[in-house]
Amino acid sequence: MAEVKLLGFWYSPFSRRVEWALKIKGVKYEYIEEDRDNKSSLLLQSNPIHKKVPVLIHNGKRIVESMVILEYIDETFEGPSILPKDPYDRALARFWAKFLDDKSVLQVPAVVKTFLRKGEEQEKDKEEVCEMLKVLDNELKDKKFFVGDKFGFADIAANLVAFWLGVFEEASGVVLVTSEKFPNFCKWRGEYINCSQIKESLPPRDELLAFYRSRCQAAAASASAPK
Repeated sequence: MAEVKLLGFWYSPFSRRVEWALKIKGVKYEYIEEDRDNKSSLLLQSNPIHKKVPVLIHNGKRIVESMVILEYIDETFEGPSILPKDPYDRALARFWAKFLDDKSVLQVPAVVKTFLRKGEEQEKDKEEVCEMLKVLDNELKDKKFFVGDKFGFADIAANLVAFWLGVFEEASGVVLVTSEKFPNFCKWRGEYINCSQIKESLPPRDELLAFYRSRCQAAAASASAPK
């Protein structure tokens, strides 16, 4: 039997991407929780360049970067396809996954900064995030998921905006997404968090909210401390 291990952080959208892919494929695996402030030697040896999670270890082989890992899982293990079979649909899925992964304004550090900043800086960041949300809202018109009616590769890549963004909003009190502004996005997000393939594997919202609230408070206290 293949030995599969996943190194991750419970609160990381990138680790969750890999967990969801493994569950969709029905792959049994050992999950190893890492400590961000005291990373294990296994993590540092497995990803010596970036020293980050997630890391998938399959029969001793190390694979890093969440979207690279997703394609590896899809190609290696039997089970439902994560990428569409149709070449055009597969190209669309890869395009939107790359769009979501490449936009720095939609990465965790940038999104968190948006909620922490004040005044003009925050307004500028909010505008950038909202511009990206407009693009997504337009693309998701009359769609259940990014590519057809099946939850797949691009949707997994979008987990930060689908679930974590709402937690950041609640933790900071800064609201960016409303059904009036982004109706298609909100409808898609509702389908997303209730999707049977991942619903039971979402991180506990209350715990995630408490975690990011404490991070926001710590960052705010650090920013206001005398230099």
